[in-house]
Amino acid sequence: MFKLPTTATAPFCPSEVSGTVTVPESDPFWKKVIRYAGPGLMVSVGYMDPGNWATAIQGGSQFGYQLLFVVVLSSLAAIVLQCLSMRLGIVTGKDLAVHCREQYSPLSAKALWLFAELSIIACDLAEVLGCALAFHLLLGVSLPTGVALTALDTLLILALKGKGFRQLEAIILALIATIAICLFAELALVSPDWHAVAAGLVPSLEKIADRDALYLAIGILGATVMPHNLYLHSSVVQTRVASLGMQGREGRLAEAIGMSRIDTVVSLILALFINGAILVLAAAAFHKPGGGNVMDIDQAYYLLAPVAGTAMAAILFGLALLASGQSSTFTGTIAGQVIMEGFLKMKIPCWQRRLITRALALAPAMVGVLTLGDHAIGKMLVGSQVVLSMQLPFAMYPLIRLTGRSDLMGRFVNAWWTSSLAWCLFVVISAANMWMVWQALSG
Repeated sequence: MFKLPTTATAPFCPSEVSGTVTVPESDPFWKKVIRYAGPGLMVSVGYMDPGNWATAIQGGSQFGYQLLFVVVLSSLAAIVLQCLSMRLGIVTGKDLAVHCREQYSPLSAKALWLFAELSIIACDLAEVLGCALAFHLLLGVSLPTGVALTALDTLLILALKGKGFRQLEAIILALIATIAICLFAELALVSPDWHAVAAGLVPSLEKIADRDALYLAIGILGATVMPHNLYLHSSVVQTRVASLGMQGREGRLAEAIGMSRIDTVVSLILALFINGAILVLAAAAFHKPGGGNVMDIDQAYYLLAPVAGTAMAAILFGLALLASGQSSTFTGTIAGQVIMEGFLKMKIPCWQRRLITRALALAPAMVGVLTLGDHAIGKMLVGSQVVLSMQLPFAMYPLIRLTGRSDLMGRFVNAWWTSSLAWCLFVVISAANMWMVWQALSG
């Protein structure tokens, strides 16, 4: 007889999968790279979720290829921060949430926990909206019905109960591969201007001199570096455990950091290509100088088929969007468990965690589509990214501070140039996000 789990189980509970992927010292380099690969993929999902789709489609359709350099610079900033998060988890054996609980006052830790939970709910709202739109486009159901169908992903969480972490990573890889194949197939159908693409990669302040362009550029930046991903990465890297062998502890840590850095950089570069592909697709298909631009993600689907000359382009769009939302659902569940366990020392069954988060996201999603109509999706997706951007500095600050402490990190403490770069990113992202939020509230 089937019974619902009453305790937190693998693969979504961090403490249940910690140290479950062994890396023998005798393995050759290439095999170690494969064994360490996975956590970076889990994190990269957050950089290609439906919220990123909304900002990239709006940016490409309105400004063509000129904001491509923003996608690149935002992804490079994400690589820097995720490498810090990865190193914190490997060296200390504790994730960012645990460190925040231990290093800050109870009031400060509770505030950071609240901000982290808000970021997960905002991200889950984007996943609900993205999957609901995908169901609407692929199955022909109404948007409210599509929103209701997203509640069923709790069943997927239950189905994976007790599975290994590598199996979950394989599912995530398959979903990411689906997104990539669909998007690059669409690029072949719409035939972008590759000379204009190359020009869009060149950074220029003139390209964001327009107020709307600057607003969208900041939106892309805020949507790219997700706050809860910093908590997530510092935890999931602890699934790997290497034998000490002849290396000793410091040698083992140095190797783990090096291998995990390869995983992180390669995975986030893949996410960069996918994000760039979304913007290039929108620019090639919809950008019309002087007006008539597609502004919302739902409009993009309907106009993609006549532009590409085949209905297959629209179907590929819907499939990629569904894979994007579903993959983010899995990582959001793990991030929720990391934050709850780290900040509150609380463990609940994963399906309950998924149900609570999804219920908190379903309510505003359902109200939005019922009151604002079919074109609510794009507005709410961009709005969810504004909420995410507001939380980002509260995750960046403790991460940069902790990785800069030699008493915690030992010889793996941030170099002076790493700390300088990280603090510069903190100032730029904080100022940019504050400007975006102010524009959103005043507009």
